[in-house]
Amino acid sequence: MRDLPALRMRGALLGVVGALPIVLVPHWATVLVCALVWVALLVLDLLLTPSPKTLLVRRRSPGQVRLGEEGTGRLLVTNPGDRGVDVRLRDAWNPTAGLRVQRAALAIPAQERRAVDQLFRPTRRGRHTSRALVLAVRGRLGLVERRATRDAPGELLALHAFGSRRHLPSRTRRLREIEGLAAVHQRGQGTEFDSLRDFVDGDDVRSIDWRATARRRSVVVRTWRPERDRHVLIVVDTSRTSAGRVGDAPRLDSALDATLLLTALAAQAGDRVDVLCADRVPHVQVHGGNARTVLHDVVAATAPVEPALVETDWEMVASEIRRRARRGALVVLLTPIEPGAAGQGLLPVASRIAADHPLIVGSVADPALAGMARERGSIGAVYRAASAEQESIEREGTERALERCGAHVVDVVPDDLPQAVADQYLALKAAGRL
Repeated sequence: MRDLPALRMRGALLGVVGALPIVLVPHWATVLVCALVWVALLVLDLLLTPSPKTLLVRRRSPGQVRLGEEGTGRLLVTNPGDRGVDVRLRDAWNPTAGLRVQRAALAIPAQERRAVDQLFRPTRRGRHTSRALVLAVRGRLGLVERRATRDAPGELLALHAFGSRRHLPSRTRRLREIEGLAAVHQRGQGTEFDSLRDFVDGDDVRSIDWRATARRRSVVVRTWRPERDRHVLIVVDTSRTSAGRVGDAPRLDSALDATLLLTALAAQAGDRVDVLCADRVPHVQVHGGNARTVLHDVVAATAPVEPALVETDWEMVASEIRRRARRGALVVLLTPIEPGAAGQGLLPVASRIAADHPLIVGSVADPALAGMARERGSIGAVYRAASAEQESIEREGTERALERCGAHVVDVVPDDLPQAVADQYLALKAAGRL
C-alpha cells in the first residue's frame, strides 16, 4: 500500500495562472520566482494533507444475491485523526457484479465515521470479488491529493436465477396424483407400508392385518405404496461443449436450471438427491442428506461452477456413478448431445449405466438450427440449410443410439429442458420404475 501524491485540476490551473507574469515580464528571474511560489504552495498543501493510510476501512458485503435481484452492501470509513478529511473513494468490483455506483465522495470529521451504501445487481452467475479500495484525500488548499490503495477484500456470490421455479407447483400436484394412484394392495419388492383400510371383495387375504382386525372386530387389510427415499444422482457435464451459447446463455445454465427443478421436485417426493458436476475431474459434489436444505445446498454449490475447456472423461464419470449410486437409483446425465463426443465416450458408458440404473439424458437443442434449415434465399443460405439438416440428422441418430442403450433422451430447447426432465422423472414414477 503506497501513498502517492497527485496534482489536482486546481493545482494545474494555478500553474497556468502563475505563468502570466512570465508573459508580461519575460525574464529568467520571473520564471524562477513563479516556479518557486507554485512549488511552495503545492508542497505546503501536500504537508497539510492527511495520509489516506490513516483511515480505517471496513466492508460489509451482501454475501449472496440471486440473479435478477438486488443486494445491499456498505463501506464504513473511519477518520481517527484530529482533523477532518475530504476523501474520494473508488471500489474496484468487476463490472458483472453490478455495483450501481463505484465512486463516492465523503467529508469525514475528526474521530468520526461515515458509511457508503452500495447496491448490487449482478449480471453473471458466480463469484464476484473486489480486492482493493482506492482512497484519495484532498489537500486543504485543494491543489494536490494523496492517494493510496487499501486492501479491503469483498466477495459476492451471484446465485442461479432458477427461472424454472414457476413450474414446480404444477409438477408437485402431478407428483401427488401419481403417489395417490400408485398405492398397491399387495406387498412386493420395492413397496412399503402405507395405511390400513377395511377389507373389500377382491383383496388378497395375505394383506389382512390380524392384530388390527382383532382390535376393531372387523377385517382390516394393509395397503402398500412404492418405496420412498429413492436415490437420484444428477450429473452435470461442465466440459467445453457446455460452454456453447444457445440464445443468450451457455448450455450449462440451462442444465443447472434443470438440476434445481429436479432437485426441488425429488425432495418433495421424499427422494434423496445427490449432484455431481464433472468434466475430467469432479468439481462440485452435493450429498442431499436433508430434504429441507438440499435445494439451498445445490444452489450455493453450483453458483460458482463454470465450463472448462476440456473433454469429459466419461470413464471417470461412470466410476463415480458406480461408487455413489446403488443399483436401481435414477441417474440423470445433463450433457450436450454432440455426435462426435457422444460416439467417442458417452454411448459405451451410457449402455453400462442403463444396465444398472434408470437413465435420463438431458440435452439442450439449438432452436436456430430449424430456422437455418428453412433458408433458401441465396447460395450461402442453401449451404447453411444443408449443414443444419446434416447436424439435425446426426443428433437424431445419436438420440436413437442412446435410446437403444436404454436411456430416456430429452433433447429440447433451453427454456423447455427443466420441465421436460421433470416430466420424464414423473413418468418413471408413474410407471413404477422409481
